[in-house]
Amino acid sequence: MRWLPSWRVVVASLALVAAVGVGLFAAAYASISVPEPDDFAQAETTEVYYADGETLMGAFAEYDRRSVDFATLPEHVGNAVVASEDRTFWENRGVDLRGITRALWNNLRGRPTQGGSTITQQYVERYFMGTTTTYTGKFKEAILAIKINNQMEKEEILGSYLNTIYFGRGAYGIEVAAQKYFGKPAAELTVSESALLAGIIPSPSNWDPRIDPEMAESRWNRVLDLMVEDGWLSQEERDTQQFPETIEFTPANTFAGPTGYLLDLVRTELDEKAGISAAEIDTAGLRIVTTIEKPRQDAAVAAVDNLPEDRPENNRVGLVSMDPATGRIVALYGGPDFVEQPRNAVTQDRAQGGSTFKPFTLIAALEDGASLRDQYESYTPMEIEGYDVPVNNYDSVNRGSIDLVRATQDSVNTVYVQLNVEYGPARTVEVAEKLGIPADTPGLIDSPSNVLGPASPRAIDTLRAYGTIASGGVRHEPYIVDQVEDSNGNTRYRGSSEGERVVDADVIANATYAMESVVQGGSGKTASELGRPAAGKTGSSQSYRSAWFAGFVPQLVTVVNMYQVGPNGEEEELTGFGGVRIVAGGTWPTRIWTDYMKVALEGVEVQDFPEPVIAPPSRTPSPSPTTPSPTPSPTPEETPTPEPTATPTEPGNRPQPTTEPTEPLPEPTETTPGNSGGAPGQVKP
Repeated sequence: MRWLPSWRVVVASLALVAAVGVGLFAAAYASISVPEPDDFAQAETTEVYYADGETLMGAFAEYDRRSVDFATLPEHVGNAVVASEDRTFWENRGVDLRGITRALWNNLRGRPTQGGSTITQQYVERYFMGTTTTYTGKFKEAILAIKINNQMEKEEILGSYLNTIYFGRGAYGIEVAAQKYFGKPAAELTVSESALLAGIIPSPSNWDPRIDPEMAESRWNRVLDLMVEDGWLSQEERDTQQFPETIEFTPANTFAGPTGYLLDLVRTELDEKAGISAAEIDTAGLRIVTTIEKPRQDAAVAAVDNLPEDRPENNRVGLVSMDPATGRIVALYGGPDFVEQPRNAVTQDRAQGGSTFKPFTLIAALEDGASLRDQYESYTPMEIEGYDVPVNNYDSVNRGSIDLVRATQDSVNTVYVQLNVEYGPARTVEVAEKLGIPADTPGLIDSPSNVLGPASPRAIDTLRAYGTIASGGVRHEPYIVDQVEDSNGNTRYRGSSEGERVVDADVIANATYAMESVVQGGSGKTASELGRPAAGKTGSSQSYRSAWFAGFVPQLVTVVNMYQVGPNGEEEELTGFGGVRIVAGGTWPTRIWTDYMKVALEGVEVQDFPEPVIAPPSRTPSPSPTTPSPTPSPTPEETPTPEPTATPTEPGNRPQPTTEPTEPLPEPTETTPGNSGGAPGQVKP
């Protein structure tokens, strides 16, 4: 017995242990400071909207979270969570000693691990520390919980907790959870819906009603019963509750479908122009408003989707539409599905421009004193300086001596090559670059053939150039992001394009007059269905590897191109479909352009183009060419000319591209071996 300590010793020892414990706690409390919030806790979803600022286009998120003000939530949301997760929340000091002791004793006895964390401790873990399971970590967590409880109001803690925790279905925070479970904002959650969300917090991925409906309902009943016990809900209210129905949930890929190309461009533009990185976009909770107008975007997608079903799988279409007065891109079709086909047909792929380059030569000549009334011989084949073999017109027809309006309308190769040689191929390159074709575009060289478009621009480049023409000579850089706000509503970035005059307005007015003839009676006659002034140019490359229509009205410019991708990414000759045997610029590209513009211009005022400065020759529909082509001198070899497109067969009720016998089809670019100025355009960045 003498070896047993007296009660005094026991009491003294316990007092000493308590004193040491208090001292250690005091030291820990003094030394442990509240850290900066964990990156995970601060991450919020960035939302991207169409131009109206109301219609959601998509979202970027490392963690799908959108914080809401606790004051906007119904009281029963917080009450349900408190009843389920921490019934002493409103009274405790951030920790629950009885709960911790009970959990520790349970764990020491080897029973299943049990937690004793309060809502404040869970908040600390998620917001400041990240997940922790060690006793040291739990001790530090408890100290921080007490400190936070002393520094923050209970409502603030509960609100932060609700904005942080994971509810399953990829949803972090009560706002996203309400959307993904019930298709509504958290401010509209009912008592029953709140009880379900509160009940599944400990294991949301397993207790989601779509995974385990029995457990979900059991947890729901538990929460409602606890709410009654704790006075948050009357028994009468409890008895009226019914288990809520949740909406279907399918994990979605943000970039799926045609919209994925738009979202990808948003990220690229913000990185390049605003200095906002992808990491920040995914976590900063930004609000991004684009320039894309949803009705026009829907029209662009529909115009391509309506192509005949026998369209080849490797056929590609790019469509991009812009306000020429500002540079705002209002619609863009880069492909059917960004996930399956991540190359953007508008901003990445290239295709030979064909005769869409002829207006560049026309503008260069007009700048240097040419007149639309100037006459040129149009016979074919024709020997022209700079070519080893004669140049042919696409239809091998001699139209006699014609002016530049008629040559533009019928896209006469022999006239335009003469014009290019007379005023200099270097001037064509200069004007192309001035209007917006990048200097490093493959095939854009000082060669007589550059007027026939062996260069391979991207559709966005051609849009920029034709937008300069549509705006009367003022060049704007296309852009897709209108503005960006941070999570506090402060403006981070505004998209704009100031515009720079690069061509005299009078020159553009005369060139536009000639380009109107393409729509009124030339290769782009299908576009006349708009019933309003429109101008543009078709383009078909060598061997029909690509087909274009670039056109505009005073308020809107749109470019459509079509090409076919080979197994190694090379351009192939376009395979006919939908009753059109030879796909040229005046066929499906003009059809797509017209279908889109009909919808895009609904409700838009009809405007005329500026009058030409010098009275030009009158525009008349092209007569059926019947004059045989004279051969001025023997030629060693004649460049093969593709056969004209046959009149298409009507697939269903879809309007077909106009190919009347009296209307010449868009031409293939007549470049010749050794003089083409570049290889056929490749589908490459």
